[in-house]
Amino acid sequence: MGPESVMTIGRDAMQVTLMVAAPILLVILVIGLAVSIFQAATQINEATLSFIPKLIGVFVVLMFAGQWMLTTMVDYMHLVFTSIPAMAN
Repeated sequence: MGPESVMTIGRDAMQVTLMVAAPILLVILVIGLAVSIFQAATQINEATLSFIPKLIGVFVVLMFAGQWMLTTMVDYMHLVFTSIPAMAN
């Protein structure tokens, strides 16, 4: 197992992590921004106001993209586990 294969595995792991986390993080970012603009416009300073919309947003993203996220992670882990014998040489 050379340094190239370690770097490849690490790069692929970070890429899969970003791909899987991006939909949830983007939805939370957009909802948080919208709630912040709403709070600034109405001068409502309630810290817990953004919690429920973010929770609902994450639930909706998981409903629509959850299967893709799980398939992406399982495919990557399958690739890692099947490449272990080749790395032992």
